[in-house]
Amino acid sequence: MRKMKDAAELRNRIGDLAYEVTQNSATERAYTGKYDHFFEKGLYVDVVSGEPLFTSMDKYDSGCGWPAFTKPVNAQAVSERKDYSHFMIRTEVRSSEADSHLGHVFPDGPKETGGLRYCINSAALRFIPYEDLEKEGYGSYKDLFQ
Repeated sequence: MRKMKDAAELRNRIGDLAYEVTQNSATERAYTGKYDHFFEKGLYVDVVSGEPLFTSMDKYDSGCGWPAFTKPVNAQAVSERKDYSHFMIRTEVRSSEADSHLGHVFPDGPKETGGLRYCINSAALRFIPYEDLEKEGYGSYKDLFQ
């Protein structure tokens, strides 16, 4: 009974779309996410746990319809697993701490930054503006922007 209550509490806290994306591996429609064409300076965290995932320093416009990053904030921030859904073979990206579905990683990113494109659902993310990092408890990440 507690697990059902926790699920309802989480859905209430993060919203229906974020819940479906992070907990049921859904995908928001292309070009509809709030961070697709959003390029302010700051940190992107898991909407479920607040775990730091990506920085604006590694975000770019890939034209894919979802926020794209060249790398996570650190190698331990995400985990990857094979995804055979929808008659495709892809690499799913999940947050390490909360195991939230975030999106997928593809080998077609900018060559000069390693060639990866982390294609991430906006609904799986919460953005912390650079100016708010300290007050939101992410002050230790300010050095990444220097």
